[in-house]
Amino acid sequence: MNDKFKVWLKRVGIGGFLFFLGKGLVWCYIFYSAGKCAAQ
Repeated sequence: MNDKFKVWLKRVGIGGFLFFLGKGLVWCYIFYSAGKCAAQ
């Protein structure tokens, strides 16, 4: 039971990390594009 929970937690942790990393990169790109457009 405990081992299964640890495996599940690790899988969710990696998935969550990748999800938030991707989300952060998308937001950085949006702000970068907006700043580039505003500078022109």
